[in-house]
Order: sequence, then C-alpha cells, then structure tokens
Amino acid sequence: MKKVLPFLPKRPGKPRNSGLTMVMDKGLSIREAEDFMSVGSKYTDFVKLGFGTSLITPGFSKKISIYKKAGVIPYFGGTLFEAFIIRNMFREFVKFIDKYKVDLVEVSDGSYDIEPEKKLEYIHKLARHHTVISEVGSKKKEVIYTPDQWVAMMKSELDAGSVKVIAEARESGTTGIYNEDGSINNNIISAISEHVKLENVIWEAPMKSQQAWFIKHFGANVNLGNIAPSEIIPLESLRLGLRGDTFFQFLPDDLKK
Repeated sequence: MKKVLPFLPKRPGKPRNSGLTMVMDKGLSIREAEDFMSVGSKYTDFVKLGFGTSLITPGFSKKISIYKKAGVIPYFGGTLFEAFIIRNMFREFVKFIDKYKVDLVEVSDGSYDIEPEKKLEYIHKLARHHTVISEVGSKKKEVIYTPDQWVAMMKSELDAGSVKVIAEARESGTTGIYNEDGSINNNIISAISEHVKLENVIWEAPMKSQQAWFIKHFGANVNLGNIAPSEIIPLESLRLGLRGDTFFQFLPDDLKK
C-alpha cells in the first residue's frame, strides 16, 4: 500500500496495543461472519457478540471459531455479563465463558447498576484467569457522570485488572461520551484523554462523524469500537486518509495548498 501512495500513516500489525478496532456483531449469520472475515480480519482486532444476542443466535459457537481462525478475538457483550449478575449467577457466567473458550471478558454496568466496589471485585476475580476489558458509563440517558467521575472510574478499573476501558456510547452513539445528537462531549473526552493513557481507552464511535473526529484529534491509531461489520473497510480508509473526511489529515503542508 505504501509503495503505491506515500504519506499514509503507519498502522501497526496484529496483535497490536493501539489502533484497535472493535466491531459489533449484533447477530450475523455464519455465512455473514465468514464474508466479513474474508475482507475485514486484517483490520479487526475484537468482535463483540453484542449485548445478549449469543443466547439466541443460531450457530454462535461456530462464529466464535470463525473469528478465532481468522485471527480476531471474540467476546460476549457486557449486557450478557449483567444479565447473569442481576440473577446472582456469577459462577454460572464464568462456566459459560469457559465452555465456549472465550478468554476476553467484558465487565460493564450500563444497564444494571452495580456498586462500584462490587464491579471492581468482579474485574479483579475475572482477571486472575481471563483478559478483562471493562466498560465505563451508563446506557441510561438520565445517568450523567462528571468528567472527573469518568476519569476516576476508568483509573480504578484499570488498577483492578482491566487491560482496556471502553467509553460507553451504546450502538446508537447518542449517550455516554456523546450528546443526544451524536456530537462530541468535549468536556468528558478532554478529561479522559488528559488523565488516562490513550492506548488504554477504546472509544465507542458507531457514527462516521465520530470516527473522523477521533482520528483527526488523536491520530490514525486511536482505539475505536462499536463499528458495524459493513463499516470496517470504510473506517480503515478514514484511518489512512483515503476518505474525504480525513483526506488532508496526513499530507505534508506543501500538498495541502
């Protein structure tokens, strides 16, 4: 690619610690998962089997194998974790993820309010034998955290054993780190970026405008999540300046005139 065009930003190869892309699978069929991997495996690091869809999607265990074989890490959405926890079934949750040999685990409290200390305890317990990422922020529009609270929660969850923290936005991109119209909440994102290492944060960014904003502000190798399977190639184009929204982002000044 670089031999064809100069001035493209460098993208690290997999496995990588930054420039991560997390795609949300909200119920793809086996054939759709295969098709997705045929073009997207190189650019996809994680596939989240969204919310609780794994319990009702036919052949989801086959999809886990498809993603793993393609070099992509699958995991269950945090809402499924919460569905087990609200029923007081933590041990059963661990048995479930172990049954399907899913090592990456998401711990969240976006739908069900879990006491902060209890959430940290779950992260710590799971991190002993699994790789944990945790989601910060609520899916409920009426639950609003201050920028300082966002930072404190992220830091405490990383300290408890999470390898990455996900900044909540839902699959709609209209809550959490965004305003109701999908625009950026600058106060929250600025506070997080100033006090938490960028490589440790995965920003949920389902909208193209959101993806472009993060790439323009934090570079091609910002971690982004909640990407639709059909958007994996368009997103990689954004990262490389091969799309109108970021076309001039990585070019030298003399070419921008």
